[in-house]
Amino acid sequence: MKRFSGLLSAVALSTGLAFAAAPAMAQQPPAAPSVKQSTPAAIGYAKEILAMKNVQVMYAGAVPGIIEKTKTGLLQQYLNYQKDLDEVAVIVAKAYAGREKEIGDGMAQIYAAEFTEQELKDLVTFYKTPLGQKLLTSEPKAINDSLQYMQQWAQQFGVQVNAQFKAEMKKRGKDI
Repeated sequence: MKRFSGLLSAVALSTGLAFAAAPAMAQQPPAAPSVKQSTPAAIGYAKEILAMKNVQVMYAGAVPGIIEKTKTGLLQQYLNYQKDLDEVAVIVAKAYAGREKEIGDGMAQIYAAEFTEQELKDLVTFYKTPLGQKLLTSEPKAINDSLQYMQQWAQQFGVQVNAQFKAEMKKRGKDI
């Protein structure tokens, strides 16, 4: 069920960075984005699509990750409290277990706001076809491979650009 995991490793990195910054932010949480209201059926279809895409792997570790990042940040300030903070982290983790479901619910609301109920229904139907199933299983790999290709290309191109800079600077009598 790694349908979406290739793409998600890139997305999870950026999501993780956002979560890592959470403890450093001001005490008041940021306002949630404004999303137009959708029908319960549209939200249901959106949830089904997200489940088919296995997007929950993207945020499955959000709650433990934020708890760990918060504990680590507090440990940097209060090193003498490591034992207590370790114990409190377990309590906090139990208190907030399952809260990552809110992310999935929010994502479904966003999808439902972007597509009509009929479009979402049609997407569910499509994803159940052989081509839809292939898209679900093959697209993440294609995206991941594309991202890797772009990184390799950028590295190689960077070497060429660096060499060109050096050549141009050498023409000016400056070796760098």
